[in-house]
Amino acid sequence: MNQPERWMESATGTDKRTMASQLETRVRQDIITGRLVPGSKLRLKELAESYDAGVIPLREALSRLAATGFVVATEQKGFSVGHISAEEIRDITRTRLLIECEALRMSITQGDLDWESRLIATHHRLDRLPVVEGPERMLRPDWEQAHEAFHTALLAGCDSPWLMRFTGMLRDQTARYRQLSMHYAGSIDRDVPGEHRALLDAALARDVERACALLSEHYETTTRNVLKHERLSD
Repeated sequence: MNQPERWMESATGTDKRTMASQLETRVRQDIITGRLVPGSKLRLKELAESYDAGVIPLREALSRLAATGFVVATEQKGFSVGHISAEEIRDITRTRLLIECEALRMSITQGDLDWESRLIATHHRLDRLPVVEGPERMLRPDWEQAHEAFHTALLAGCDSPWLMRFTGMLRDQTARYRQLSMHYAGSIDRDVPGEHRALLDAALARDVERACALLSEHYETTTRNVLKHERLSD
């Protein structure tokens, strides 16, 4: 038994849950960035060494990720990274638009001054952060966080915990595809900050139809870019 495993044997239940949560975040990020390749086998011993962690919390982390689709758990075969496909991103995009356009409609109709203030504040941060970094055009983690905060604030006025829960789950599932879309050459010419500013302006103007149209085009542009990526197939 290696040192991390020995430490985990004596750790409290809370310590184990905390370690599992940290590992869940790290593995999820490595799946999103492509460090862990779609469909690849996740061998617990190798991963434990890579993350300098025990097998017990790592297994718990992978089980949690299996519940979200990032990881596939197969009886007797262990874990593997979830596959990506053109069919899936099309399905996710259609479902997002059905749910998020309704949430956006409610949010614009019902949102109060506090909602406007949060929306402006989250956009202010998002608008001032570079989108990508390095020659590989990887999405910056701080931009990703600001991006999620803005889209969450945009819908938060709907005052429906279930709608927000579903939108969060679907947004999670697009993370890998969004990263892929930035590798496509056409993404260099895309004005992502401009798309977000237009969404902000339409929401603050309480123009429901324009805001929903802009949101649809925002997501569909990402999907079109992903579908042109050579690694993705039906």
